[in-house]
Amino acid sequence: HKSWYSWLLSSAVGCVYTFGFIMMTPQLFINYKLKSVAHLPWRAMVYKFLNTIIDDLFAFVIKMPTLHRLSCFRDDVIFLIYIYQRWAYSVDRTRVNEYGLVAKDMDEVAGE
Repeated sequence: HKSWYSWLLSSAVGCVYTFGFIMMTPQLFINYKLKSVAHLPWRAMVYKFLNTIIDDLFAFVIKMPTLHRLSCFRDDVIFLIYIYQRWAYSVDRTRVNEYGLVAKDMDEVAGE
């Protein structure tokens, strides 16, 4: 580092990236514990997918610090784990959602 300011700024950026990673992992843990991804809608997955693709594109095209480039790829790891969980854990249609409704019952009512 060229000065204490450079070190301080680099340390602060490292903390922001680290806590950004930590903030993304609780959803993975919730999915793992519930063995379900019913609370993770497809719209959120599409948003995460587009965000990940755009981040990767800019990480390759634009010249940026290595730490920021690594943070873009860290998002890819989290996204791949989300995709794996979406594949591995089926949606439990008998579980009560946040509105107190059960998807299985709603399907039966819609079919009548």
